[in-house]
Amino acid sequence: MLIPGLRRAFWVALLFVGWELVSRYGPWPAWIFPGPIEVAGSLASLAKGGTLGPAIGRSLARLGAGYGLSLAIGIPIGLLIGRNRWANEIIGTPILGLQALPSITWLPVALLWFGLSETAILFVVVLGSVLAIAVSADAGVRNLNPLWIRAARTLGSKGVRLYTTVLLPASLPALVSGAKLGWTFAWRSLMAAELLFVSGGLGQLLQTGRELNDVPRIFAVMVVITIIGFTTEKLLFAPIERAVRRRFGTDVES
Repeated sequence: MLIPGLRRAFWVALLFVGWELVSRYGPWPAWIFPGPIEVAGSLASLAKGGTLGPAIGRSLARLGAGYGLSLAIGIPIGLLIGRNRWANEIIGTPILGLQALPSITWLPVALLWFGLSETAILFVVVLGSVLAIAVSADAGVRNLNPLWIRAARTLGSKGVRLYTTVLLPASLPALVSGAKLGWTFAWRSLMAAELLFVSGGLGQLLQTGRELNDVPRIFAVMVVITIIGFTTEKLLFAPIERAVRRRFGTDVES
């Protein structure tokens, strides 16, 4: 375990060295493409100035609310359209079509419906992730072994009980993948909404950096966004995925 960790650290260090060299000796003004040292200084300045922490907290609060709603709405819808022919015919096709629509296109509608409010941002975040979650849940249910469902019905499972005791547990791999994808879409939708609608959060810090022509600040916020995404993947989704793989006997030890 130590050697792969050192190897990854080496490649990360090499990446930062290359970034610094390109920044210093590239054919462009220094302010256009700052190096990691300058970006780190800007990040430290944001942290000391007291603007970074509240921005992170506000963005994560919005993300948590929007993503939680997306899970609560998307999973039941996906299970329903995956098992009910009428539901699939009525809402299945619209969901597939709307999934191809970029979530940021809902922002003008959200502003007209809800005004300059938190509800407008929440609306964009939910629409950015709920469809991906629903489609993944739908695929998970459709790919189940029909013999499992027949056996469950033979043993008396039907209606809501069939969903809670068979369909939902058996669809966990697809649901976890859909939840992970939905989180990514929710995060992207939130950043896009905060960029276009000045309301605090990391998106506003990016917008402020653009207005001030402060590229190091922009890069610093991008680094923070990347770290949050990486941390969420390693601390939240990776353990859940490992647990699900072990539960289904598909975890391959290296």
